[in-house]
Amino acid sequence: MADTHKQLAKEIERIAELVLRLSRADETEVDITAATDALTRFANNTIHQNVAERTISISVRAVTDGRTARASTNKSDDDSLCRAVESAVSLARNEPKTPGLLPMLEQQKYQKVSRFFAATAQTTPRDRARAVAKVCKMAEKNRQTAAGIYVSGSSQSLLANSRGLFARYEQTRSEFSVTVLEENSSGWAKSNSPDIRAIDPLALAESASRKAAESRQPREIPPGRYTAILSPSAVLDLVGFLFYDFAGTAVLDKRSCLNGRIGKKIFGDNITIWDDAYHPLQSGPAFDGEGVPRQKVLLVDRGVPKNLVYARSTAKKMKAKPTGHGFSLPNEYGEAPMNLVFAGGDKSIDEMVRSTDRGILVTRLWYIREVDPYEKILTGMTRDGTFLIENGGIAGGIRNFRFNQSIIEMLANVEALGPAVRAAGEESFEMVVPAMKIRDFHFSEVTKF
Repeated sequence: MADTHKQLAKEIERIAELVLRLSRADETEVDITAATDALTRFANNTIHQNVAERTISISVRAVTDGRTARASTNKSDDDSLCRAVESAVSLARNEPKTPGLLPMLEQQKYQKVSRFFAATAQTTPRDRARAVAKVCKMAEKNRQTAAGIYVSGSSQSLLANSRGLFARYEQTRSEFSVTVLEENSSGWAKSNSPDIRAIDPLALAESASRKAAESRQPREIPPGRYTAILSPSAVLDLVGFLFYDFAGTAVLDKRSCLNGRIGKKIFGDNITIWDDAYHPLQSGPAFDGEGVPRQKVLLVDRGVPKNLVYARSTAKKMKAKPTGHGFSLPNEYGEAPMNLVFAGGDKSIDEMVRSTDRGILVTRLWYIREVDPYEKILTGMTRDGTFLIENGGIAGGIRNFRFNQSIIEMLANVEALGPAVRAAGEESFEMVVPAMKIRDFHFSEVTKF
């Protein structure tokens, strides 16, 4: 395994050196990612699919006379690399000049991050199958039906350019997601980590099983504004819609909900948000799409939006310093914070429930869409475990709701926070967020399931 890993690293380096040697552009950049991913899928308490793939993506950006363009290939032979280089140069020559195009970076210094775990990279189909078999056996014992996925994989990437930049990154990934079904109820759980040892598939499945059992025969209650207790997964899929609003480009183009609100208190005192690529629960490289070192940025301080993130060109336009959050060029989005970390609290979900006279406990959300970008009003639905809280206890499952809720208002109404954890959902990329107890959450319609 170690030898194969080293061989791949050498091959990626060979490709980068060849691309830079072949190019006759004024400046050339090459971005290479090689990945191995494997997936075990199960349904009806049976594994029905096991697949694996190895991929390589090679992207070449050329700059000629102030013009830039990119060409990509998934073939690593010399002829294919030559064609990719020629395509990037030819496209660049036919592009209009890019106003304010900055020179590519020279070599940078990066803070070390360790996100490659041998245990994850060495996980076999048999390892995943054994874990899934325990999950299916548990579901059968409880007269339930389990379905889900178990994923493991690894990747190596290299960003290099003709000015001497040479940035490497390697990471493993693993994910387990399970839905447990009964006749008229369901439960769900999911976890994601670079270290597969941080994931306990059976414990996740047992949690989903309890939610399915406890939400049997869901009753219907009227829509309205309720105290809502949201799991970290549910919180993640809502606050994930905020990430681009902290981009300098979005504010410059007046497409951010923070336009006119920077420096003003709009959230509660208990809301503090960082972008921190170096947090131990985060993932991703220590550099952005141009190779700029990522900075830790305080985005919200006790309810007040304080700072934005900037790509190099955006920073120059807005007379700020680059923060290492730019995307690969050319692009129309500029930048975004991709490693959001919310400050958490010390209240468990059980404690939140005990302190609630009447409310709703939400496991997860889905089919979320933005209704009003400036007020950040979102709509979507609950699913896979929605419960009524009465007199400090769980009173049983309820039919799912559609919600219509401003995230700005929501984060101003947070009454309690749980510890911040690495959360996985379905509508947003992973972040470090807490469970939240929120007053006056707007559930607008009731469903029939």
